[in-house]
This record gives sequence, structure tokens and C-alpha cells, in this order.
Amino acid sequence: MVDEIRITRAIIESYFERLKDCLDVDVVVVGGGPSGLTCAYYLSDFDVCLIEKNLSLGGGIWGGGMFFNKIVVQKDVLSILDDFDVSYERYDEEHYVVDAIELASSLIKAVSREVEILNGVCVEDVVVKDGVEGVVVNWSASGDLHVDPLVISSRVVVDATGHDAVVCRVTAKKTKAFKVEGEGYMHADLAERLVVERSGEVYKNLFVTGMAVASVYGLPRMGPIFGGMLLSGKKVAEIISGRLRS
Repeated sequence: MVDEIRITRAIIESYFERLKDCLDVDVVVVGGGPSGLTCAYYLSDFDVCLIEKNLSLGGGIWGGGMFFNKIVVQKDVLSILDDFDVSYERYDEEHYVVDAIELASSLIKAVSREVEILNGVCVEDVVVKDGVEGVVVNWSASGDLHVDPLVISSRVVVDATGHDAVVCRVTAKKTKAFKVEGEGYMHADLAERLVVERSGEVYKNLFVTGMAVASVYGLPRMGPIFGGMLLSGKKVAEIISGRLRS
């Protein structure tokens, strides 16, 4: 016989053990899209909590280009795809085609095995002392209800929230230390290069990766080519790893 209370107790006890593990971590990655997942994966030697406001992770990968569930990557990211055991097909000397569903699910599977993930949770503020020292979180479903948030403490925060650059926007607004310029027009080649180049620390202990980089610095967007997203996530992970080990 199924015991409904036992089922409920198992879910609550298991989840709250996970939540307690996330309260004081090395890194909080905000956003479970391609750059956030990649960044979290390459930081999994540390205590990492990944926060995603939606129920599902994967960001903009799933829909490919205009619901055609294929995406394109450049040859210099094939080693990253290999790390996630993602297959790819050569299109020309520079570009490879990847199944969007396989990429999203492979990233999620790899990260979920190594990193604590809180989905359905949004970041509404940051803790600032000597730089950013944590995030202020609430249930995404709370909507317009007045529900006081809770805090997750961390040594480093990564904004991987894509076009919205949520963490950078709230930090910029409240510290006045920098400005979020807003994403520019489409220029895929330029965007792919500049997003990777500008990925890094935008404010003390606050790093930015992926499309959030374009929003912070006013860079062009690139559409359904994802090499820059993966490279950006790995680059930020490497910078943070060096910081935390020093």
C-alpha cells in the first residue's frame, strides 16, 4: 500500500537536506542556460549551487533556431562537447551542427550529478559587504505576493541569466558602481568573439558569463550559434577556480 505521508516526508526531508547544503557555498551560479551549466560543471570541484528561476534548465538551447531544434557551434568548442559526451556533425571547415535536445539534456545530466540545483527559485537581490557575498532568493511562483526572501551566502556569484542580466542589473542599480548597457543588434561573428573576451568579473566577487555579458557591455547578439556561450562559461569557471585556489 502506498503511504501518502511517507511520500511527502521523503520529499520534504530530502529537499531540505539539499537546501541546507546550499546555504553557504563557494559559488552561486544564477541561470541554468548553456553558459551557466558549463560554468557550474567546470567548477564542480568546489561547493556550487546553481539557481534557475524556471522549472526546466537549458535556457535558449531547446528551441534551436526558430523551433528548428538544431544549433551550430564552432570547431574550437568540440573539446567541451566531448567533455559532455555530446555528438556533432560537421557542416563545413569551421562549423558543426548539434542536436539542441541532446545538448541541453547532456549539460543538465552532467551538472545535476555534480552540483546542487535549486529550480523554481529566483534571485531578487544581492548581499554586498566587501563585494558581493551572496544572493537574496525567493520562490519564482511567489509572483507579486509579499513574501520575504532568504539568503544564500557565497564567495563568488556568477550571473548567467542571459539577456536579462538579472544579478548584474540589481547590483548596478544598488551600488552605482557600473552600468548595464543593454544588448545590441545582431552581429553573430562579433558577438561570439566579444562575449568570450569580456566574460569575467564585473564587480568584486560578481562574474558575468554568456548573453548576460552582451547585456552588461552593450554587445551584439548572436542567435542560435552557441560556441561563445560554452567558451564563456568555461572561461569564467577557470578564472574563478584560480581565484578560489589562491
